[in-house]
Amino acid sequence: MNKMAFLILAGAVAGLFILLLLPMKVHSQQMKAGLFVEETDSLPYQLIQPKNIQAGEKLPLIIFLHGSGERGNDNQKQLVHGSQLFLNAQKDTAFRSLVLFPQCAEQDYWVQKQKEMDDESVQIFTFYPDMEPTPSMRLLVALIDSLSQLELVDQSRIYVGGLSMGGMGTFELLFRRPELFAAAFPICGAYDPVVVPLYNKKLRARIFHGGADDVVLPVYSINMATAMEKVGIDVKLKIYPGVNHGVWDSVFAEPDLLPWLFSCKKQ
Repeated sequence: MNKMAFLILAGAVAGLFILLLLPMKVHSQQMKAGLFVEETDSLPYQLIQPKNIQAGEKLPLIIFLHGSGERGNDNQKQLVHGSQLFLNAQKDTAFRSLVLFPQCAEQDYWVQKQKEMDDESVQIFTFYPDMEPTPSMRLLVALIDSLSQLELVDQSRIYVGGLSMGGMGTFELLFRRPELFAAAFPICGAYDPVVVPLYNKKLRARIFHGGADDVVLPVYSINMATAMEKVGIDVKLKIYPGVNHGVWDSVFAEPDLLPWLFSCKKQ
């Protein structure tokens, strides 16, 4: 186990003091494993960071949310999808950034939702944005609030994305912290369009979904994109014909995904 350096951040979130634990040594892949602790709850995370950070340098911060299959507390499974994309991106100076990979607890979700099966065994989701956030989402919001205030972070370039359950979490974060994000890229996600009027109208978004997805139906992304377009958000929706739920591999292979993302700045 790595020796841990303890940094107590001044202030409180919802009346609870925050403790952020970061290891002193950086892994060979330039990732830091950590544990975000709020009272008795904790959220494991990994933080990708570039080599040779210069004094005064400002870096974009990307939050990437995993799907339900990567839940747990091993602080590893959340890296299965997407981490290699962002690790490789660090080789290009244009894509130097901090990338946060939090891990949702095994019995928890990023969002408050209910799943039912209809008569044709199709999953139907109901979301509850008026409810208090789930424990994992509450911890995540507090962690993001802390990280976003670091001097190293470029406040104009904070991005959020995720796949499946993480796509749902992306849609939720956009109304829980509408002022924070310059861009979002939810992948095969879903949410209730009722929250869209609460989004930052200057947000830029790209939404991705497999046209043959029978786990999370494409109509959820279509409905969210339509609602965002109606309120004036710069949003583009891409449906991949014939692709099922694992559409993220196709999205990660998009040559303009990172150039687009890093071009987005909060106005």
